[in-house]
Amino acid sequence: MPVRRPRYSKAEFTRRGNQIYDSSIRSLVESDHIGKFVAIDIESERWEMDTEALGACERLIAQVPDCQTWLVRVGSPALHRMGGPRRPFATT
Repeated sequence: MPVRRPRYSKAEFTRRGNQIYDSSIRSLVESDHIGKFVAIDIESERWEMDTEALGACERLIAQVPDCQTWLVRVGSPALHRMGGPRRPFATT
């Protein structure tokens, strides 16, 4: 198994990952797959989706062993949430 090493700056990695998700994938997954994880290879633009982040990444690696993986959670600006359950804001 080849060792994957970053080939892009963090800014370029982020730009490419977000651009691919926004232009090619978002419209396919946003309506029916909220909360699932999408792993994207920023070079080939291949992607896999799973309920688990690791599952999506492993399936992508099986297809593209030397992938440069960008991970997105459908319908969320962040992959994971820290803290307790969401609570509504108090209105005064």
